[in-house]
Amino acid sequence: MCLATDRIRVAGRVATFVVREQQSQTRVLYLSPMAESPGSHAGRQRQRLTASVTDLDVVRQRALLVGLIRSRRDKVRGEASLRELELLTDTAGSEPVESILVRRERPTAATFIGSGKLSELVSISKIEDIDVVVFDNDLTPAQQRNLQQAFQCDVVDRVALILDIFAQHAHTKEGMMQVELAQLRYRLPRLRGKGIELSRLGAGIGTRGPGETKLETDRRRILDRIRRIETLLKDAEQSRATRSKQRRRAGDPVVAIVGYTNAGKSTLFNRLTDADVLVQDQLFATLDSTVRKLELPHGHEALMSDTVGFVRDLPHEVVEAFKSTLEEVADADLLVHLVDTSDDDPDHQIASVHAVLSEIEADDITEIVVFNKSDAVDATTLSRLRALHSDAVFVSAKTGEGVPELLDKIVASLHAKTVELSLEIPYERGDLLADLHESADVITTEHNDTGTAVTVRLPHDEAARYRLYVVTGQ
Repeated sequence: MCLATDRIRVAGRVATFVVREQQSQTRVLYLSPMAESPGSHAGRQRQRLTASVTDLDVVRQRALLVGLIRSRRDKVRGEASLRELELLTDTAGSEPVESILVRRERPTAATFIGSGKLSELVSISKIEDIDVVVFDNDLTPAQQRNLQQAFQCDVVDRVALILDIFAQHAHTKEGMMQVELAQLRYRLPRLRGKGIELSRLGAGIGTRGPGETKLETDRRRILDRIRRIETLLKDAEQSRATRSKQRRRAGDPVVAIVGYTNAGKSTLFNRLTDADVLVQDQLFATLDSTVRKLELPHGHEALMSDTVGFVRDLPHEVVEAFKSTLEEVADADLLVHLVDTSDDDPDHQIASVHAVLSEIEADDITEIVVFNKSDAVDATTLSRLRALHSDAVFVSAKTGEGVPELLDKIVASLHAKTVELSLEIPYERGDLLADLHESADVITTEHNDTGTAVTVRLPHDEAARYRLYVVTGQ
């Protein structure tokens, strides 16, 4: 391990950083302020909320949350989004102090919210002793830079906030690489340099003069790291594809749990499969996918996977980086779409999940909509939701209520995607018999004088291939 100490300026503060380099991974640990710039919070050590820094032994940052809506009609949705931003900020480790909804027909190119509103928010941030301003929107690099100069503190947008949470909660090697890739792609257009004063000068004839600037060096290193991670993730993706192919050969259908973050996916997954996946009342508590065997009624079996939760306006960087993980969803035979019954706007949760499913080309997979936490709402709310979603299943993963009905519906949905056939395969067509054992559920096998009689269950789209060998009466 190599330790290197340096003093650099971040968000208007001069600080000492220790860079630990181990196995080509670099982690920056914020230690303590060395000096304070004008307008900063002198002598205070608070946890900084950025996508690149982790603080140790410091108190929580005080956060000002800002959202923007275009008209009064968007007020309800904007307030709901700000409440979610409060949960995200709390999950990231900061304390939401004030939430402000700004109404503006279109954002300004320089400061996003306009100079007048910016002056008002700067005054509020000074009164409330704010350490970080979190915007519930995407900011351009220029907007973020101008806002940080105005507020004299850290300014992050929704993308950086979610990436910060992902960085804290990723535990597997693949998950950490996926998060790092998303962070690097996010930071690349936000690099800033000071021009020629940071240039590296050459030595010797023909090399004197401005060399590669610090900005160019950082950009090159990030691009090199991105390419390295992409190569490693391709290898991991091949391993995942191999495991998926092996599961397919075993003949067990795959059921994937999808849904909004904190809807109770891991709790339901644990109840159905007797797994021990981490369960916390927190957004994005689990990021790494898990696959377990699911015992179904009447002796049936399936494989169930639990993966990362979705959220409204899930950053494209996250979807791209986690594409290999999300492909497990796209390869599933059935989706169990979990919805939080206690949420103020469950229909918007459903729409947000469907948007991500469409982005990963999984929107054509059969799904069962399951309303979880039915024990957390009153009878009136439950009746209203049942009337609006008559095909949905209502359960409580915490108490087990409704779980038997869900299991029965999973069996019925899987059977609806397959057909049971009695076939007689001639001995000279051993290749067909081998294919059946690889891709279908072979229920019975019996050898006779003319061939092998089998009873199989296979997908409808594969049944036509074996129509010549169907026993008469099918």
